[in-house]
Parts: sequence; structure tokens; C-alpha cells
Amino acid sequence: MRTSSFAVVLFISFCLSSSSWVTADNSVYDNFLQCLYNYSQPSNSISGVIYTPSNSSYSSVLQSYIRNLRFNESSTSKPLLIITALEVSHIQIAIGCAKTHGLQMKIRSGGHDYEGVSYVSDVPFFILDMFNLRSINVSIKDETAWVQTGATLGEVYYRAAEHNNSYGFPAGVCPTVGVGGHFSGAGYGNMMRKYGLSVDNIIDAQIIDVNGNLLDRTSMGEDLFWAITGGGGSSFGVVLAYKINLVPVPAIVTVFRVERTLAQNATDIVHRWQEVADKLDNDIFIRMIIDVVNSGGNKTIRASFLSLFLGDTERLLSIMNAGFPELGLQKSDCHEMTWLESVLYWTGFPNGTSVDALLSRVPQVLTHLKRKSDYLKEPIPKEGLEYIFQRMMELVSPVLTFNPYGGRMAEISEFAKPFPHRAGNIAKIQYATNWNEDGVEAADHYINLTRMLYGYMTPFVSKFPREAFLNYRDLDLGINHNGRNSYLEGAVYGIKYFKSNFNRLVQIKTKVDPGNFFRNEQSIPTYPSWRKIFNISLMIKECKENRSESPKEPWTIISPPKDARASITDLSSPRAFCQISPNHSADAVGFNRVWESFESLEY
Repeated sequence: MRTSSFAVVLFISFCLSSSSWVTADNSVYDNFLQCLYNYSQPSNSISGVIYTPSNSSYSSVLQSYIRNLRFNESSTSKPLLIITALEVSHIQIAIGCAKTHGLQMKIRSGGHDYEGVSYVSDVPFFILDMFNLRSINVSIKDETAWVQTGATLGEVYYRAAEHNNSYGFPAGVCPTVGVGGHFSGAGYGNMMRKYGLSVDNIIDAQIIDVNGNLLDRTSMGEDLFWAITGGGGSSFGVVLAYKINLVPVPAIVTVFRVERTLAQNATDIVHRWQEVADKLDNDIFIRMIIDVVNSGGNKTIRASFLSLFLGDTERLLSIMNAGFPELGLQKSDCHEMTWLESVLYWTGFPNGTSVDALLSRVPQVLTHLKRKSDYLKEPIPKEGLEYIFQRMMELVSPVLTFNPYGGRMAEISEFAKPFPHRAGNIAKIQYATNWNEDGVEAADHYINLTRMLYGYMTPFVSKFPREAFLNYRDLDLGINHNGRNSYLEGAVYGIKYFKSNFNRLVQIKTKVDPGNFFRNEQSIPTYPSWRKIFNISLMIKECKENRSESPKEPWTIISPPKDARASITDLSSPRAFCQISPNHSADAVGFNRVWESFESLEY
């Protein structure tokens, strides 16, 4: 499928390309707004879905999908306007006018980006809000569903079960998360050991590209389809919908939550979990959450084990007694229910809550938060656990969540999708800190606590690079200013998120969006010019030689600066480049990864 209805937008760009660049924000805003009105069609006018600051509904529309209160402060940058698209043509016109007038487009589906990247920017911008585009068309005959990116995960699960409760989908356990960001960033849930990631079960997609063409998998080609199923869709276009394969779920599943403190042998149980969680039957998923609680007036560590088992209690107990008896699971700990009900259980709804709650778009909890991620390759020794537990009791607020891998996750190639974290991983780790206080001072305090715990974990997690998960967005890993050093800035975080798949993503990005219209603080960059690539290659070579000759030369940064906004400012300086191409730092991108990415370029 390839539709060319975007001829109107090409016409916009042609007609207005000779207009002079306007630097004043007000003029750009006025011209952009007029452009939207001028090229809107009477049959599906865009005027009714444009919200400007003068509109009484502007604030409520903006705030409705802000899921991190850290980005709902009076000092937070606000969009020039919001477009809540109802039609494909609304998106096409928005792209055409934004290109013409040089405005940044932020694309928001559910607003759960941990760093607010879908609705905050340091440059003039507008939001393309996708929440109206939420249709879900289920075909039980084909065991598939077309899902628009403005839908939520809860709506997907509900609609699938509405047609046949023998089907589910492997995705997140938070029902208010938007499909667009979740799927395009890979998507995972508590069935990933059985069925893999969300993107491992996506078979088609629709995207509107930088030229306004509406494409499906056939017309976009396999490279672009690969990129938007795990590489972040907003770097490549506006993803309109995904076609998913529904997966079978049993009539009865079993869940449990078991908690153990240090006095209840938590250290030994946590250590044993690391040895078995990725090797148990594929039908079982046991998340491990470690936090600090008060017990008898003293701080202690609590390890919570939250599980979904695709089967009944009897079989679950048999598997646990054989593979993880240290947990001491009892029949009384287990609760049987339907798979759809288990989503409510995992989300924390009270027992007996109607599954209709999955259709609500109001989050259960709305707070200020910071998240980071890591990957566990080897079990942390008991001495290491004791060290981390002691540090956590000093910090108090940060929480560690371990999600086990293995099973289907270990069977899929790291190159099958942009998401590369497959075989060889015991678990993915999330660092989570929540707080209720408003203001920058409070945010700085709690963010620093999270960074401290991340630092303490350095010896025990992946290295060279220290890997990270795109959907646990973390601007501490680097920010792209989308200027002349875009590729170098992008490599810093890109190799952590995508490892060697980063270079393929850059190649695809350069082909489909050479002008880098679809960009954000951690988007996929385009390749620089051939001349710049040559100069960069020489600098990398010089840096590498300098490090070999002078191993004590500090060509590294151990950790990002507080504002995480360091960038290269002078490409003529080898030292400047080497500062983002570290050698021995476990917290930094492996130098050889950057070097190899340049050596592999096809000139």
C-alpha cells in the first residue's frame, strides 16, 4: 500500500519553499498556524483539532497525557500548539507545514516517555497528539488485530478478549501506556519468556513518512519496517498503526506475590533467583522487586517476587518445588484467574475489580519520577548483594526491579529487531524513584539518589557498552542537539540502546529522512557528510593511537555531568572527541564500538 494523497503537502512545500526564514517565534507560529488552515480540506477540517494557548482547553489537553509530573511544572517548556489528529490528512498537513516553517514536531501517543520526550523540548515545537487515532480491529479468524498507535495497552487486551478470551498479547502490564511508543520501542511484558517482545509479534505497520506518503510494510520495505519495530518510530515518521499477531492464553492462569526481608533469608533467595529465573519453564515469569522498608522501627531490605504463570496452581507448584524451592511458595500464595484479570492484578487493582477498568485512560498513580536501566549478565555474588543492600538502605527511595529473560527471549537473534538484548542476559534491571514534591530542588535530590544507586551497581552489570533499554528512556545517557555533531552525540546513547544495530538504524534514517525532520533529544541521527566522516575517522584513529601510547592519559569521562547535556563542541580537537569515546569507564560507551561503527561505513 502506498497512498499519494500527500500531494497537497508536497504542494505546500513547493509553494512556500521560496519564503524567507523567519526567526521570530511569534512570526513562525503565526505562519505555521495559517499554513495549517490554508491547506486544510473542508471535508475534514483541521481547525477543530488545533489547540493554541489562547484556547480554554489547551492546558487540559496538554496535561491529560503528561505521565511524569516532573514535566508538569510552571517552568516546563510548553508547545506552541497541539494537534489532536482525527484523519491521516491532518498528520500530512502538519508534517508539510512544520517542514516549511522549521518547527519541531513531537509525537505523543500515551505520554509515558519517562523523560517527557514526546511533549517537551528546548526549541520551539508543537505536539502531534495521536490519542484520537485509537481504533482496534480484531480478526479472530486470522488471530490478528490492526491497532492504531493512539490506543492503550488496556484497550488492546480488552478488545482481544471481547472477541475471544483465549487470546492475549505480550506487552506491558500498565494499561494506560500508549501503543505507539511502547511497540516502536520494542515493548515487553510478563509473557516475554513465552512469546518474546511485542515487536516479535508485529507483522505489518502503517507509517506516514517525511514526504507524507502513507506506507505499509510492502511499500515501506523491510529495512524501515525493521527500524520502527524496536528502533523508536518517531525517528522515522509518524507510525499510524501496527498489525499484531494475537497469542493463545490458557483459560486459567496463576499469579502470586511473595515477600521476604533480610530476616527471612532474602539475600540467599535473591541470589538463587539470579541463578534460576531465566532457566525455569517458559510459562513462568517471576519479577523480583527490591526496596527498603521499615521493620520493627529499623530499615531493612524487602525482596518481592511477583509472578504470572500460564497454567494452574498444581503445575506451578510442581515447577517451583523442583526449580526454585528456596522461595518456599505455598498453595495459599497462589491465585487462579483469567489472563485478562491477571493484568488488573499486576497493575495493582483491588481484587474483584471489573475488567472494564482496562478501558480507563486515567493512571492509578501520577507522580514525579526518574528511571534508569541496566542488564544483568552474571549473578551478583552474595557479597555484592550485601553491599548493594547496604547502599540502598542509605539512599532509601530508589527501587530495583529485575525482569527475567531466557526462554523465547534467548532464542531470537539480537539482529532480528533493533532491540539487541537477547541471549546472554539473566535480567533487565529498572531503577525507579518516585516522589511527590514539586520543584527543581526536589527533582535534583531524587534524581541524584537514582544516579548514585546506578553508580554503585556498576561492577555487577553489562560493560562496554553498559547496555540500556530504549523504553526506559534515560537522558543521563546523552542528549542529541541535532546539530553538526548529531551522529557523534547519537552514538553515545545509541550504542547503549542498540549495540551494533545502531549503525543499521542510522543507515535507514539517512535514507528515509535525510534532512532529520523527525528528531528528538535521543532520536536516531543521520550520517554526517563524507568529508566529516573522514575527519571524524582520522580523529578516532588519533585518539586510539594516543590511548595506546599513553594509557594513563585520561581520555574519558566517568559519568555524565549533572545536566547530562555534554556534547562535542570542536570536531577539530581529538581530545574533545575522545572525551565522549571512553576506554576503561564501565559507565560509558565502549570506545571500540564507536570506532567499529565508522570502520563499517559503506562509502
